[in-house]
Amino acid sequence: MPPTAPTAPTVKATPAFPYTERDLARFRETQQLAYHCAEQVAAWIEPGVTERQATAELRRRLITAGVQDFFHVPFAWFGDRTAFRHFHTPLQFFAGNRRLEEGMPYVLDCAPVVDGYTADIGYGGKIGENRVWDRLAADLQVYRELILAEVRARRPLNEVYAAVDAQIAAHGYDNRHQVYPGRVIGHQVTRTTVRGPAGVNVLGFGVRTLQTLGRELISERLHGRSPLWADGRSSRHAPTPGLWAVEPHIGFRGVGIKFEELLVVTEDDAHWLDDDLPHVRRWSAGTAAATEPTERTEPTDEPTTLEATR
Repeated sequence: MPPTAPTAPTVKATPAFPYTERDLARFRETQQLAYHCAEQVAAWIEPGVTERQATAELRRRLITAGVQDFFHVPFAWFGDRTAFRHFHTPLQFFAGNRRLEEGMPYVLDCAPVVDGYTADIGYGGKIGENRVWDRLAADLQVYRELILAEVRARRPLNEVYAAVDAQIAAHGYDNRHQVYPGRVIGHQVTRTTVRGPAGVNVLGFGVRTLQTLGRELISERLHGRSPLWADGRSSRHAPTPGLWAVEPHIGFRGVGIKFEELLVVTEDDAHWLDDDLPHVRRWSAGTAAATEPTERTEPTDEPTTLEATR
């Protein structure tokens, strides 16, 4: 019997990008709605407001704006809870009785669904002055640029995660997204088409979300991929075409901040779904201010680096 020729290794085809331009427009509208409601709540909150009151107000505004369901319930974290200090169980992510105080940072997180189109956003802010928050908020721009560049280079997702980790260490900060269940820095977002009850949640996640996630986990695992983006074996694959909610979360001592927004990944490229977002506008305003001529002032002993605030 003649020898058999060696079998060529199986090459897994890259899945096709699943959305039309109209779909992307609807996802963008939902994301804009989420950020708009977060900005409204940010303008509404004041010292004395609790996390629970903030999430209730955020939910109310989202529903009034037309939200029909939630990928997950709204979250709010105040003070050192923005950096997930002393978080040991998933239940600690839910809003509590922590009251906002002058100088405190806060994070608002919501994931509305409109006509099946899902967004998942994170909005960071502060009450009064907080120089550490100012520095972290400015440095957060680096991570948005880094993630996009790495994904465009088609690097495996776990390696992109490692690159973010390296940048966090270079800044002298802590990786706080590793505290999320599964250590995720992101997850895929799809258009929900399942028929479960809308507005009903289990352990903070909508019933339709759980049905969709379960189906995606099975489907993606069969192809050696995962809809959850972390630093483990399941993320050792190139970025899967589709939409990813990405949330780099950094912290320094009792201050934490993140952004969360949708990243569009195609078969051979990537881009952020929308650049007209609060954190991007803040960076643009800061860059513009830095390029404007200013009057010369005498040197002072005021600390100019984050290290000086430790």
